Amino acid sequence: MSRTISEIVLVCAFLLNISMSLKGQGVDSLEVRRTDMYAAQLENYLREYLVDKYEERSNKLWYRDYSSIDAFIRSIEPNRARWRDVVIKPPEFRKTAELQRKFHIIEGVKGEWLELELGALSVQAFYALPQSASNNQPVPLVICQHGIGSSPETPFKDGGYHAYAKALLEAGFAVLVPMNLRSIERRNRIERLARMANLSLPGIEFARLQHLLDEIVLDDRIDSERIGMWGVSLGGMATMFFMPLEQRIKVGVVSGWFNERRNKMVIKDERYSCFLETREDHAFFNGWLTEFSDYDAVSLITPRPLLIQHGKQDGIAYWPQVVNEFNKAKIYYDKLGVGSRIKLDMHEGGHEAIVESGLQFMKKWLLQNQ
Repeated sequence: MSRTISEIVLVCAFLLNISMSLKGQGVDSLEVRRTDMYAAQLENYLREYLVDKYEERSNKLWYRDYSSIDAFIRSIEPNRARWRDVVIKPPEFRKTAELQRKFHIIEGVKGEWLELELGALSVQAFYALPQSASNNQPVPLVICQHGIGSSPETPFKDGGYHAYAKALLEAGFAVLVPMNLRSIERRNRIERLARMANLSLPGIEFARLQHLLDEIVLDDRIDSERIGMWGVSLGGMATMFFMPLEQRIKVGVVSGWFNERRNKMVIKDERYSCFLETREDHAFFNGWLTEFSDYDAVSLITPRPLLIQHGKQDGIAYWPQVVNEFNKAKIYYDKLGVGSRIKLDMHEGGHEAIVESGLQFMKKWLLQNQ
């Protein structure tokens, strides 16, 4: 992934714009040139480390044993520990009150609004069960995680989510829809504070979900051995971030998030949006690209079933790069003889959930494989 001429030109143009602005403010031209040179050196150094040297570094940090599934899981435990302690960094919470339940309706769906106090914080979610659920006939649960700019109501509405939470309920799944912080501005602000506390916002939201899940699995109407998670956009991030650390989640569907992570974070390209060129500071996490590009991170989920959904019209990624990243991730499953457990739904749409393939995947692994 060496720098192309077009990439170098873009960096130089960016620095030139800064230089012209500084000159307009009366800043000495020599100082501007020195600063421009140093800034370019810093960016080139970091881009080379994060992108060009990633695979060389990653190959030295992962020691995967394919002799058996148990051996594989043991072999990646050091990486899982670093994922938890270096990247996600969840805090320790304790429940400080009993779970509060209130009758609640979303888009005609009757359920409960849950709130659990965890000291200074709380976790809130919408919870609904299918009519078939009973103590004698427990049902599987799917955690439905909304993305940025959305809320627990969104998975029940049309639009990019296509009311997939409703479809799950109708198919016989219980749904738990946690409320996470939704706007770019709010997430930027809180992530800055979290970094200074050596935490991350996803880590905080993960710890909140774990405590809520502790309560939900006490419900005799829920089969605690059949839990899945389906997230859209930033909810897809949550699914990929949380599953490596929460073994109770047996199946995952990631819609509109999986990516060629190095390019997505660092390399500007007209074929997709690059986080480095946006104001979304919340999307950057300490240590992420030391060894956890998306295909490497998937090995922390292996061998649990995982479906990736991506639309060819989705501007978050250039779809051939997603295919390439997915093929790298599939190698872990194939080598363990469980290649059927990971799938890619490369559809013709955009930034959205695809109900049909996601529902079929959840049915296969949480309903049919009991």
